[in-house]
Amino acid sequence: MYQVLRESHSHWVPLRGCRYHVRQWGTPSPDATPLVLAHGWMDVAASYQFMVDAFSEAFVRQRPIIAMDWRGYGLTETPATDSYWFPDYLADLDALLDVLYPGRAIDLVGHSMGGNVVMMYAGTRPERIRRLVNLEGFGMAATQPAQAPSRMTQWLDELKAQRAGDNTLKPYPTPAGVAGRLMKTNARLSQDKADWLAQHWAQQGPDGQWRILGDSAHKVINPYLFHIEEALAMYRRISAPVLVVEASDDSLSQWWKGKYTLAEFHERLKSVPTLQQAMIQDAGHMLHHDQPQALAALLENFLS
Repeated sequence: MYQVLRESHSHWVPLRGCRYHVRQWGTPSPDATPLVLAHGWMDVAASYQFMVDAFSEAFVRQRPIIAMDWRGYGLTETPATDSYWFPDYLADLDALLDVLYPGRAIDLVGHSMGGNVVMMYAGTRPERIRRLVNLEGFGMAATQPAQAPSRMTQWLDELKAQRAGDNTLKPYPTPAGVAGRLMKTNARLSQDKADWLAQHWAQQGPDGQWRILGDSAHKVINPYLFHIEEALAMYRRISAPVLVVEASDDSLSQWWKGKYTLAEFHERLKSVPTLQQAMIQDAGHMLHHDQPQALAALLENFLS
């Protein structure tokens, strides 16, 4: 089992109808700049543990570091819903910062879906962000208005499947089964890290089965199209310096099969006023698992 170097402490924050779970590492001075970590789709806040462990002691002493489980993930409450809406993530983040760090600028890091959230949030509330880091948060492929009817039809069909229980996530008899699932998704993930993550990525139910701590309703497609013009308008309003970090594996091409490419993503990034880009070698989409030391060093340098 992976040996944690820096234990996190959990607390819960009621906001927007959910009881939000927040992990915090360290107890630095209250006037230090907070570092807020936002996880990706079907992930949890504990996913950042390896990166936090890789930070230097001097860096950790300087600032509060927190990561929250998004609504319907991890130990945060699952709301009564059959689908999730992207703007709710921005609203939850905004409400959480108002509770924990009212009126203060923060450093904000987001991975994958969380990377998309933090980019949009930084363009919506530019005054709240001191520095911004996007880890493999590529956004979505451009769409055309003609796709709207079929997208809405797909949403309705997936809601029907959700009501029928067809989207139920597969349970596992043991944590080892969960760890195996994580390692199947990420071939670079070591056994000790997978075993540790499994204890936080899933939870044992009354029937003895281990279930992923992610609401199956997250799998339901968004009924509204992704409008690139709106995203670029938000990118242009970001006032903080932005660091975009990619892994050497081109996961974007693997997912989209040419329908959306890294070249298109890089073209979009030209709308960000102050931008740095970096690549982590020998890493896939879960770069904070694959190369936490290299990523931690990159972030320390950028956030210093």
